[in-house]
Amino acid sequence: MVAERLVVIGGDAAGMSAASQARRLKDPGELEIVAFERGHFTSFSACGIPYWVGGDVAERDDLIARTPEEHRARGIDLRMRTEVTEIDTAERRVRARDRDSGETYWTDFDKLVIATGARPVRPDLPGMDAAGVHGVQTLDDGQALLDSLDRTRGRRAVVVGAGYIGVEMAEAMLNRGFEVTVLNRGEQPMATLDPDMGRMVGEAMAGLGITTVNGAAVTAIRTGADGRVSAVETANGSYPADVVVLGIGVEPETELARAAGLPVGPHGGLLTDLSMRVEGRQDIWAGGDCVEVLDLVAGRTRHIALGTHANKHGQIIGSNVGGGYGTFPGVVGTAVSKVCDLEIARTGLREKDARAVGLRFVTATIESTGRAGYYPGARPMTVKMIAEYRTGRLLGVQIVGRDGAAKRVDVAAVALTAGMTVDRMTALDLGYAPPFSPVWDPVLVAARKAVAAVRAAGTV
Repeated sequence: MVAERLVVIGGDAAGMSAASQARRLKDPGELEIVAFERGHFTSFSACGIPYWVGGDVAERDDLIARTPEEHRARGIDLRMRTEVTEIDTAERRVRARDRDSGETYWTDFDKLVIATGARPVRPDLPGMDAAGVHGVQTLDDGQALLDSLDRTRGRRAVVVGAGYIGVEMAEAMLNRGFEVTVLNRGEQPMATLDPDMGRMVGEAMAGLGITTVNGAAVTAIRTGADGRVSAVETANGSYPADVVVLGIGVEPETELARAAGLPVGPHGGLLTDLSMRVEGRQDIWAGGDCVEVLDLVAGRTRHIALGTHANKHGQIIGSNVGGGYGTFPGVVGTAVSKVCDLEIARTGLREKDARAVGLRFVTATIESTGRAGYYPGARPMTVKMIAEYRTGRLLGVQIVGRDGAAKRVDVAAVALTAGMTVDRMTALDLGYAPPFSPVWDPVLVAARKAVAAVRAAGTV
């Protein structure tokens, strides 16, 4: 029997999870696996890069889950520093180029997995490619930033963007002893939160000594005589910089797939069915940061770049390629982050998201503590809950606080996935002891207030 060949494009979370799972289900005599990775590393935690840069994680290699040698020892033909430049779906083959030697060649496939990830948003502005301007998507990016910090004489860092990456990199630069300015084109930091919750993040950042400038859209990067960044220009002012970190976000890396005629969605990500097959293609799958997924609350596709989803996608794809069966039903949009000891969490819809899909809603915001108020170390947290008008269906939760605040969002994520109402949530049997929670957990306090808001709205 001639073995089928699986070709995997991308050697990080989704791609190598798919390859590894397929290998568990089929031996090399049944399935040959060839994987291409254009970088120097495989199976690494991109989410951990800010903590490595900031010094919380000591070594770069601590972020690597599995090396190329380990993958090869498991029967995967992994070709590093090799970039796929073309997908020929008609002939069922891909063209690859060795980035070191320049050699190009074709490789046939019976089954194909596209896991090309996402790329940092890098605006097409003057000076954006100057020395000292860094994105932080890969370990190579993180190493380049650290090398740049070692060469930098000044101690002024400008972070462009105040989303998850921007906030985390602001903390990293602060930990490195830099004077940090964050330029944010929005009204408040953390646009993934409603403005009232984002405002609290901004206040906490100010308390840490981070300067945040809102409404500051970058227009150019100014350089010195040595060609290195010297300042960041905005419409309202200029901000001196010895190093610039881009934290504007990422977008799906789908140019290769687009050129092959594969379908992409409104956010630029590949479209797949529940089994992670590319729509309309029997033997092509896609997963990770290059795809769009169904938002179970909004009922629309969205692009979410998170390692949790990428690993799940890979497991499901590998199961399906290997003769098993798995599906990925969708997401509710859960994410957590921190800036120093301030924890930030959200799941479900923001107010603007609910309006965008035509939902009427009520909101409830409460102040509570992470432990019983009398227990030593109790610290405040704010919980905001959004519920559907009349029905009371939970639509979203945002939490800002300390003392374990962020992981409380998991309760809300489960409730959203189950389609629970806020009324039903008030009866949840959550764990209680004074060191861990007040008698009424903050999430349940918010649910009770949301129930009252739903009832009040129904009487108007």
